[in-house]
Amino acid sequence: MMLYFCAKYNIMSKIKFWFKNARPISLPQSLLPALTAVALSYGAESFNWIAAIASVIGVVFLHLGLNLLDDWFDYKNGSAEARQKVQNEGFRSRMVKYPYLTSGEATHKQLFVVSSLFMLLALAMGVLVLVIRGWDICWWILAAAIIGVSYSGGPLKLAYHGLGEAVIFTMFGPLLMTGVYYAITGTVNSKILILSSSVGLLVTNIVYTHSVLDAVPDKKMDKKTMAHLMGGAKGQIFLSAVINTLPYIIVVVAVMLKLLHPAYLAVLLVLPISLWIVKSLNDFVNHKETSLEPRKWMGPMGEWEKYKQAGIDWFLLRWLTARNVTMNFCLIIIIVNIIFG
Repeated sequence: MMLYFCAKYNIMSKIKFWFKNARPISLPQSLLPALTAVALSYGAESFNWIAAIASVIGVVFLHLGLNLLDDWFDYKNGSAEARQKVQNEGFRSRMVKYPYLTSGEATHKQLFVVSSLFMLLALAMGVLVLVIRGWDICWWILAAAIIGVSYSGGPLKLAYHGLGEAVIFTMFGPLLMTGVYYAITGTVNSKILILSSSVGLLVTNIVYTHSVLDAVPDKKMDKKTMAHLMGGAKGQIFLSAVINTLPYIIVVVAVMLKLLHPAYLAVLLVLPISLWIVKSLNDFVNHKETSLEPRKWMGPMGEWEKYKQAGIDWFLLRWLTARNVTMNFCLIIIIVNIIFG
């Protein structure tokens, strides 16, 4: 009966359609921090597997829902039209903003409904955690909802006023990781605070790299990002260097202060890739690009040939490398924690 119902109303194809449009390619920037928090909480006396699973699922649904909601707000602000105008004027811009709306495959009303559904599923997971941990978890849930919606939604529209990176750091670093850790253990400690700050900075780097690459079309649509606040090329690259090196400095200092096990210094293996991102962005803003072909050490690049054909390889090479840095950093933390605790 269920199979007949799904076939009749084409449920599975609709789920695949909206899952694809929710940009699952960005999930590692929330899923890896969440799984890292689970790994760091494992072994705690009050560890709860149900809370762990519910927290991770909730994070995924919330992230996908916010991605769709971001499209909805950008649609209202005419993002795709602004990007097309930029390209018509001879500037290079990333032309992959909500194509399912501009093509007529879906309406903005349907987009809002599906986005709300994703976030309701996230809320359901939050309620399950609330039953396990009590009302204190509501502070994390409430903060995530307010900050997440305010990223591109009114009245604050933080991403349009140069505060998008601050939102991302908070959402995907300290807020997400301490929230998941508390949901699982009912406590928060110095290790999760330190490592969540480093991870949050690396996730922020994904968005900041994005904002540097998209500085021209963002300006055309009156979206002021951190890249604009930094002024010209020198300021933009200076901040990129800070964001790309500070996560490692935090870990080194924490090890020196004996707040972390020396084995966590293994994250330094990822530092050369972070430094490459800085160099690559410097080449971009100074119009000195050379090869745009990915290298194995950059990590997985998805459907690279399709990206080249779509003309967005210049964007995704840096964006995906920044994403992969976060993945590698988190995986090293997870492995070190499993071995050394």
